[in-house]
Amino acid sequence: MKNILITGGAGFIGSHLVRLLVNKYFEYHIVNIDLLTYAGNLENLKDLEDKDNYTFEKCDICDSKKVSEIFKKYNIDSVIHLAAESHVDRSIEDPLSFAKTNVMGTLSLLQVAKEQWHNNFNDKLFYHVSTDEVYGSLGDEGFFTENTKYDPHSPYSASKASSDHFVRAFSDTYKLPIVISNCSNNYGSFQFPEKLIPLFINNIINNKSLPVYGNGENVRDWLFVEDHAKAIDVIFHNGKHGETYNIGGFNEWKNIDLIKVIVKTVDRLLGRDEGSSLKLITYVKDRAGHDFRYAIDSTKLKEELGWEPSLQFEEGIQKTVKWYLDNKDWMESVISGDYKDYYNKMHIDN
Repeated sequence: MKNILITGGAGFIGSHLVRLLVNKYFEYHIVNIDLLTYAGNLENLKDLEDKDNYTFEKCDICDSKKVSEIFKKYNIDSVIHLAAESHVDRSIEDPLSFAKTNVMGTLSLLQVAKEQWHNNFNDKLFYHVSTDEVYGSLGDEGFFTENTKYDPHSPYSASKASSDHFVRAFSDTYKLPIVISNCSNNYGSFQFPEKLIPLFINNIINNKSLPVYGNGENVRDWLFVEDHAKAIDVIFHNGKHGETYNIGGFNEWKNIDLIKVIVKTVDRLLGRDEGSSLKLITYVKDRAGHDFRYAIDSTKLKEELGWEPSLQFEEGIQKTVKWYLDNKDWMESVISGDYKDYYNKMHIDN
């Protein structure tokens, strides 16, 4: 029996992880806390509402008093921390919010875990989910490994790098049992449509422009979100305490090539002439501090814990595009903001 606190479990990656653990481990109690800001959506988890081993609590991770109460109420023995501000463009506009949530929020959770576990850390674990962006930028060759020096370039990546350092500091100073994973770009269902793939899918459907930063030559490694959730599951159960594990999709794509695949896939599934929406591509001024290339080396995770991605990108993007086309109501609800009413309907009106 485990009582696992998952932060940010109503978000994109978090909802996939919550679903995986709730459905796979009937003996675990999964407690999902989320503040339900712009990217947190309880509609992502409608299918779990009646599960006996699942509980949702609306909570700000910076509210240490409320977090402490939840620890006590559910006898929390493990934390998987995903809650974060994650959009680089937003961090450029509002870096203070990213510092508050990603740094101070993480520190709040660490302090509560240390205090509530009373320095008795047997069978306890604090798992911190981070990003490959903390490593900075690569040239045309090479990969990020777990030993790559941190070199963040945006307020978002700087806030995540700082949170990583705090997690390791609590391990070194207080002997808190921790693991950290750093993942590459995720894609899949339930992703908030300010991110590239759902944004572009929706714009293609509605014949809107497809804004491409710079010349579109920036390279990213893409990881199917369900594979990421499975990797977290493996690391949570079998990872060595104090270690870091990189999670990558082994799928490097130039942004412009990725966009062309998305365009052709959406066109085909909509019954349009394949590639007819390529005319929607427009090039815009490059993002400030835009890292050129990310690429993750997941060798450690594969060799030590046996994980590797299950889908190649072409298969994953086909599955992803089809989901968004089949769930236009979800997309419209998110874009209109109506999804925010779902919490009130389910948790306040009743």
